[in-house]
Amino acid sequence: MPPPHQNAPLGDIPRFPGDGEGAYKTGHYRDLFAEQGHTPAESRAKIEKAFQQLFHGDGQEERIYFETGANENGPLAYVTDWANNDARTEGMSYGMMIAVELDKKREFDAIWNWAHTYMLITDPKNPSVGYFAWSMNTDGTPRSTGPAPDGEEYFTMALYFAARRWGNETGGNGKGIYNYQAEADKILRGMRHHPVLTGMGPFRIHPDDPPFILPDHPWPSISSRRMEEEAKASGRPWPPVFRFPRGPREQTIGPMVDESHFMIEFVPNLPGGTTDMSYHLPAFYELWSRWGPVEDRAFWAKAADVSRDFFNRVTDPVTGLMPDRSNFDGTPLTNYDGKPVPFAADSWRCISNWSVDYSWWHKDAREAALSDRLQKFLSSQGIDTFGNRYTLDGKPLSTTHSTGMAAAAAVGSLAATDGPTAKAFVDALWNMPVPTGEARYYDGLLYLMSMMHCSGNFRVIEKAATSR
Repeated sequence: MPPPHQNAPLGDIPRFPGDGEGAYKTGHYRDLFAEQGHTPAESRAKIEKAFQQLFHGDGQEERIYFETGANENGPLAYVTDWANNDARTEGMSYGMMIAVELDKKREFDAIWNWAHTYMLITDPKNPSVGYFAWSMNTDGTPRSTGPAPDGEEYFTMALYFAARRWGNETGGNGKGIYNYQAEADKILRGMRHHPVLTGMGPFRIHPDDPPFILPDHPWPSISSRRMEEEAKASGRPWPPVFRFPRGPREQTIGPMVDESHFMIEFVPNLPGGTTDMSYHLPAFYELWSRWGPVEDRAFWAKAADVSRDFFNRVTDPVTGLMPDRSNFDGTPLTNYDGKPVPFAADSWRCISNWSVDYSWWHKDAREAALSDRLQKFLSSQGIDTFGNRYTLDGKPLSTTHSTGMAAAAAVGSLAATDGPTAKAFVDALWNMPVPTGEARYYDGLLYLMSMMHCSGNFRVIEKAATSR
């Protein structure tokens, strides 16, 4: 039997007014590690070790954060997807979130300065103007000229937290890019109210840039070299046929949300019609309904309820797995090979998203059932060996056991029924080493944020931090 409301129309979505019964109201954030015998000091030491390794460790094997000079706003730094040799709004905004939660102001400001300097689209002829280009070379030149909404979401939340942790006094009494509250408001307004603009590419990021033309081959990187070797070994052609046209083409860009469905979109390109479940962040939407622009607060309150219901629509009623991308009605998209989009890298984050929502707000008991279901399935696959890609009914598509996926699954224990299965996932996270080498970007960021969540050190920031 599907869970309650799994197939309910939008009008039947339960409403959860008020502050709920979670950590936002009580001030109590569970420390899952302490519940299993580890001291808060031990947890903080592990988190600091991971931060220092990922942000300031060896440049070839450990670090993903790189400072690269300065401009009139101060130091500049990017977070890089090492295996793909680029900087993404996903990683940049995750880096900012980690920095503000851990009270690392220099790193926060340097990442935000780089993102604002290089990624913010300012060319008025680009219909994505006002958004952030989702992928850039580490020298600040583009790999894309359009956005991905998950980056904008984390930028917004990190900036709101920064305004409350440090105030708005950096950089000339809050002027310019370090007026964190104003910058968060600007991004959040744009997500909902971006005008519908049409333009003919190729586009620019900034008015004085050369037009960006997608290359006819994959970008040089560790990942592309590995894919080339695999293609040649199996007799497939290389380079592969690119899916996206390289010549001039018209694009129409609008808001990042679908008003009629109260949902975040996969991309703001019209006509749209698809979403990514891992972009649904009701824990953040609740805060935006309190702290964001007044005219949009009711929208985000409804979006939080819609996302909670959407989690139940999309997850498989037996395995708890969900596709990387979905239609607004919760059905999975079909991939380029005609098969349904599987559970894959974006999907890893979903259990963490709904479990953090449950921890902070405790408004929807169905989130606990979702965590139970997915942890039960993954445990049946071997808690230290489950793969990182599956069909939605549970057929493995990979034998790779990924740290990032396992770490996010451990966050599921914030919502799951307390018992041997939930504890086993927390133990697995505690015993994981900090990711190094090629996997240190996505796996490393998910690992560090999961350590923070499971130790009660990833919190709603409402006032200035005390010294650590």
